[in-house]
Amino acid sequence: MELFETIVGAVGNFLAWPLVILLLGTGLYLTIRLGFIQFRRLGHGFAVATGRYDDPDEPGDVSHFQALTTALSATVGVGNIAGVALAIHIGGPGALFWMWVTALLGMATKYAEVTLAQQYRDVRVDEDGKAWEGSVSGGPMYYIERGLGKNWKPVAMFFAFALMITSFMTGNAVQANTIATQLYDSFGIDQVITGLVTASIVGVVIVGGISRIGKVTSIVAPVMAGFYVLGAVTILILNFGSIPAAFGTIFSEAFNPTSGVAGAGIGVFLLTMQFGVQRGLFSNEAGQGSAPIAHSAAKTDEPVSEGVVALLEPFIDTIVICTMTGLVLVTTGAFETKAPASFEAGGANVNVLAPELDDAGNLVRYGSYGGAFPLVYEGGISQNEQGAALSRYDLPIDTLFLDEAQTVPFEGRIEQGSGGLVAMASGGDEVDLLYGNTARSVAPLTTLGFEMGLAPIGMGGFGKWIVLLSVVLFAVSTSISWSYYGDRCANYLFGPKAILPFKAVFVVMHFIGAILASTTIWDLGDVALSLVTIPNVIALILLSGTLVKLTDSYFERKPWEQNEEDHKRAKAEGRI
Repeated sequence: MELFETIVGAVGNFLAWPLVILLLGTGLYLTIRLGFIQFRRLGHGFAVATGRYDDPDEPGDVSHFQALTTALSATVGVGNIAGVALAIHIGGPGALFWMWVTALLGMATKYAEVTLAQQYRDVRVDEDGKAWEGSVSGGPMYYIERGLGKNWKPVAMFFAFALMITSFMTGNAVQANTIATQLYDSFGIDQVITGLVTASIVGVVIVGGISRIGKVTSIVAPVMAGFYVLGAVTILILNFGSIPAAFGTIFSEAFNPTSGVAGAGIGVFLLTMQFGVQRGLFSNEAGQGSAPIAHSAAKTDEPVSEGVVALLEPFIDTIVICTMTGLVLVTTGAFETKAPASFEAGGANVNVLAPELDDAGNLVRYGSYGGAFPLVYEGGISQNEQGAALSRYDLPIDTLFLDEAQTVPFEGRIEQGSGGLVAMASGGDEVDLLYGNTARSVAPLTTLGFEMGLAPIGMGGFGKWIVLLSVVLFAVSTSISWSYYGDRCANYLFGPKAILPFKAVFVVMHFIGAILASTTIWDLGDVALSLVTIPNVIALILLSGTLVKLTDSYFERKPWEQNEEDHKRAKAEGRI
């Protein structure tokens, strides 16, 4: 397992910078080529999303709003709760600035990929199809093949295969892992039990196809986002005076970082930028090529009309919701707080790390420990000459205790057993639970921020429930939406007969994700994201000429005016 994690980490590091350069470069190029469309046409996007221009007679499976909420259910998810926390945990508050940059440029990218996906989608006109198969298929694999020509079909097939694998990991296993980690951290619920429950819920919904998915997400997405934002806004009102300083910290740390959580990533500008862009992509998915698949199902014969709806996603997801999370973590100081926690030596997210120093002897980061075991502890403190210590969420625990009140220091050793790390007391007995003050990461860090933020009004305990409920709703809805992305890829590669087997494997992968260590799952997700993003953004650049023609034609013709009349007529006839 350790070798596997090392390989995954090496591949992820190799792909990280090509991904950052391509994403930001493509977003900037499309922003300029399309005349800053994300700012000029933002209002029109909101108007189309309201449904005032919907024509039920146009081809597709779902309305503009349902397509938006399906895509938002995939984008507004654990990336907003856990992803922001992870970025700040590793790269410091400045990582949030690079998430903003990714989102603003990503609005143009999202517009481009969704418009092209609508233009080149495949619509089945017969009435014999099964509801769970859907009548529309679209996405980057279609505009790569049909827009760039048959010679590009191998690239389209690679994209479809890579995104199908990504749907198992990023859009599914990561979600399950976040729920399981949060419930284990909050209540000690076994991750196996959590995985079984959430996998069952996901399975029941996705077997109904895009129509059922659209109905579920059109209710869940607005409710869950509103609930979470309300809690965050309350905290920010209570900490209103700290908001200007928080923005100052975010901007200064973006270019001159001094620290991540508890010293991770000290002074490493590139690390701050990398994690901000990666987590920004994970959160809003602009350029990844996943959301166009959901938007392809929208009822419309005007590709641009769905493109302007899609550019709302990075705005809502990152500029609004991720910012809320980031400001909560910075204004409350949760991002640099070590809080009491209980854990098992061999539990998820627990390992042994050693400090890595620069030539001047300053801490750069904590890396893998490759030395000898056991680690001897005296007075709760590691006596290892290299400074290696038991760590949680990739940061060492200063002092280990045997009791929750932290009055009895751990005396003994940490051994490498056949099934993982084991804590042995000096008397020879194995220790089930250890206690200590540890930095938090992913969803537990956001939970800490909400608890600290609501504590002044006596609602700190309620903060845990806000994050917990949001995590469950966000993660389950994201998995549901990503199942559709994956089954469209399976349909493209193998035909309709592959859809049902894909859904079965998807549910199994959801369960497996719940029981793996979060660091491994997130690293796998980053590798998968890079593999699908690179061919997609290259295709967007090559098809930008077609994109400009479609955009100019749409805004010159103003077809939405006729659509508004058709919508009113359909409503009067009772067809809507």
